[in-house]
Amino acid sequence: MRVLVTGGCGFIGSHIVDGLVAAGHEVFIVDNLSTGNLANLNPKAKLYELDVRDEKLGEIFAEVKPKVVYHEAAQIDIAKSIADVGFDASVNVLGTVNVLSCCRDHGVGKIIYASSAAVYGDPQYLPVDEKHQIAPLSFYGVSKYSPELYIKAFSHLYGLKYTILRYANVYGIRQDPKGEGGVVSIFVDCLLKGNTPKIFGDGEQTRDFVYVKDIAAANLLALTKGDNQIINVSTNKRTTVNELLNVMSEGKVEGEHLPARNADILHSALDNSKAAEFLGFAPKYTLADGLKETVEYYRNKNK
Repeated sequence: MRVLVTGGCGFIGSHIVDGLVAAGHEVFIVDNLSTGNLANLNPKAKLYELDVRDEKLGEIFAEVKPKVVYHEAAQIDIAKSIADVGFDASVNVLGTVNVLSCCRDHGVGKIIYASSAAVYGDPQYLPVDEKHQIAPLSFYGVSKYSPELYIKAFSHLYGLKYTILRYANVYGIRQDPKGEGGVVSIFVDCLLKGNTPKIFGDGEQTRDFVYVKDIAAANLLALTKGDNQIINVSTNKRTTVNELLNVMSEGKVEGEHLPARNADILHSALDNSKAAEFLGFAPKYTLADGLKETVEYYRNKNK
């Protein structure tokens, strides 16, 4: 099958590309390399270096003629979304609209969209299922949810199939510790450099950490399953930040505790029962296994 992946040189997108290539699909990538990395490029995939907002995107769709599109390209830095809300909306909302318009104009059968747990805001109950109220606390959350509405409207008006995947806290190899990064990659960077990891608050806040290869596996299942569904992708397990550092450092390092950040959600976990029902998905990586692979990857990379 001919498949196009936006953001296919990025952290999550490159893993999806690897899985698609391994499954024998013909894969094409659109990535402007603003946060993506050429080192992540699968040699069997063809790269078009272009921003998803560019009007020339339609020419690529006309040439590639993809049957399915994975839309992973996004502005993912929450701090940047607050500092420059216009840019955040431009990339995440208008960029998605441009992708959807190309899907409509060039006969794409299905789009698989990377959404986020950020759309839920502060959980009213745990674990959070897909029926939970939508109440994002950041512009990033707003800009990840708005495309969901556009996707549904395009589906209604033009028959475009979709699967919307709302990711929990994704970590793993190829994640950039710079910028927003994610606490796992930031901790790995600190540990390998011999620095003391910083923990905001008492460290007892919990997150649902899901390994990137499990995220990629769910995306591959969505290629032929989960049509017109919104689905959480997670482990449905809560891990404290203190526990995370303890596992990563094998109990040898204690973090430096800083004042808690007011905007931080205390506890988060996503119900993944719908992923099991509609995709046949179950996470294969334990936190310990995923962290071990991640740490080894960065240790070897830095040699």
